[in-house]
Amino acid sequence: MILLLQRASSGAVHIAGECVGAIEQGLVVLVGFEKGDTQAELKRLCQRLLAYRVFADEQGRMNRSVRDIQGGLLLVPQFTLAADTRSGNRPSFTPAAAPEDGKRLFDDFIELVKTQWPQVECGRFGADMQVTIHNDGPVTFWLQQQANT
Repeated sequence: MILLLQRASSGAVHIAGECVGAIEQGLVVLVGFEKGDTQAELKRLCQRLLAYRVFADEQGRMNRSVRDIQGGLLLVPQFTLAADTRSGNRPSFTPAAAPEDGKRLFDDFIELVKTQWPQVECGRFGADMQVTIHNDGPVTFWLQQQANT
């Protein structure tokens, strides 16, 4: 499982011209699943996501989490994060979870995060989405949790 966290002053997801999710200050999180991902990876990355310190404290150091600042989370499914780009000029999606597995895992991840944090908005799995991210910094982090690690 892969999370690409972007500290944002705001973010939104539109599908066919309709806003389906938006946040002000918080994290826009692109979420990708790989073959073999399980509930264990969901739980571990949920914990890390909510505790990851990427927001500045009074001294300007990254010491605050999304919880600490009472920020929003915008979760956006993005299977391309699991692409194998090691060779050639076209990505291979062999490492990515099958669509039905990815959808189930994304839905489960949303529910898990919502049980621990109320300010959650989401994109829609499999939809053609237009994502607006006002990256603050820019600050971007890649979190990955592989099965059995």
